[in-house]
Amino acid sequence: MQVITSNSNRELGTAAGKAAAALIRKTIQEKGGANIILATGTSQFETLRQLISEEGIAWEKVTMFHLDEYIGLPVTHPASFRKYLQERFLAKVPVLKAVVLINGEVPPPDEINRIGDLIRRHPIDVALVGIGENGHLAFNDPPADFDTTAPYIVVNLDGACRRQQMNEGWFATVDDVPAQAISMSVHQIMQSAHIICSVPGARKAQAVKDSLERPVSNLYPASILQQHPDCVFYLDEESAALLDQPVKTK
Repeated sequence: MQVITSNSNRELGTAAGKAAAALIRKTIQEKGGANIILATGTSQFETLRQLISEEGIAWEKVTMFHLDEYIGLPVTHPASFRKYLQERFLAKVPVLKAVVLINGEVPPPDEINRIGDLIRRHPIDVALVGIGENGHLAFNDPPADFDTTAPYIVVNLDGACRRQQMNEGWFATVDDVPAQAISMSVHQIMQSAHIICSVPGARKAQAVKDSLERPVSNLYPASILQQHPDCVFYLDEESAALLDQPVKTK
């Protein structure tokens, strides 16, 4: 695991987006195609901005998955992660080889089977992820299930997670935030060959400290990334502010 800090969220996103682009290009060159995971939320704005601006990516050879989606939330809702990806990524890059979006409006067991079968046939090369204020990875809130090997699972969203979604402006009240979501499992995320974790902002500082400096525990779900062979955390000065150990600055 590597940690790189930048002076600002903008610089963080530029560094993370460039790194993701380089890995995607390299994978396409070596394998003829690339399977990627994209995260959503405000923490990913700058990383995705940089990624879509990168030249020389053969997007027609890329298959994209994403991490999670609320159960029962229409794709037209401003908080829908399908809507987020359609507007912030898919509408701004050439047509991909394939796009696998989680549909939270159909029976969850059927959707979990569908997308689980697809991702098993498409081992992930590059995963872009973030972490939540409660340390969650995807929507795997603490205590996260580190044992299941199912690619996608139904999860219950805890109070801290739901408050974060409201505070970021996606919902008017906590009660408006769905109580459940379909989430990629921790095990599935950890199967990715390369992981880029973008985490800007002061409100994520405690979660960053817990994830990087505490022993690995499902009470701090993103701490599992300490065990990944090729994971890079991209932080800014605010999100790195509580770390005891000095980290590389870029």
